[in-house]
Amino acid sequence: MFLASWSNWPVPLLQPRALLVVLGAFFVALAAAVVFLGVLPADAAVREGLLAWGSPAVIGMMRIVNRAGDWRVLLPGTLVLLLVFKRARDRWWIWIALMIAAPMVEGLLKVAIGRPRPEGTAFGFPSGHATAAAAFFGAVLYLAGSLPPRRRRLVRGLAVACIILVGLARVILRAHWPSDVLGGITLGLGLATVAAILSSLDGAQDHRTSSPCGALR
Repeated sequence: MFLASWSNWPVPLLQPRALLVVLGAFFVALAAAVVFLGVLPADAAVREGLLAWGSPAVIGMMRIVNRAGDWRVLLPGTLVLLLVFKRARDRWWIWIALMIAAPMVEGLLKVAIGRPRPEGTAFGFPSGHATAAAAFFGAVLYLAGSLPPRRRRLVRGLAVACIILVGLARVILRAHWPSDVLGGITLGLGLATVAAILSSLDGAQDHRTSSPCGALR
């Protein structure tokens, strides 16, 4: 559903706005369940199933993958997006703000919700790595809309794979419950959707004011 809703960008904003509503509603419902239930019924089972795959080789690979969710890596990585995508350069402040806002919002929510991680007492919902990865690669999903069809599909497929792999890494490395990761991915995609909508609105405004008809409005 997510990829389908992004495949026609830039077009009228009904689909991204609807996606934002769905992501927001899901995050609120998940956060409420975490607050009232603590560990969700499926959390332990899914976590144990993923930990069973945690051989030394897999753990070593997951530690490398885990870097793709570190905002200290992704924030500078946003500069690469500005170099690669003209659409990002045109609205550079929106994408920089996205990567600054993501860890701030996630950190505030961690304190507000206050659910401990599976091992330790630090707060874990939503996962910071999952949030950062979903925000960054969610931006890639939008910006890739300017690419030719084959390259667009490849880039978007890799972006989705990175989000999923970072989420798996956080569980396999014993840092989070699966619901922490799901909450982080939902939050990050929601923030990326907000950035994409703002970028398109800003671009539409520039187009109207630069046209003779727009200048008269």
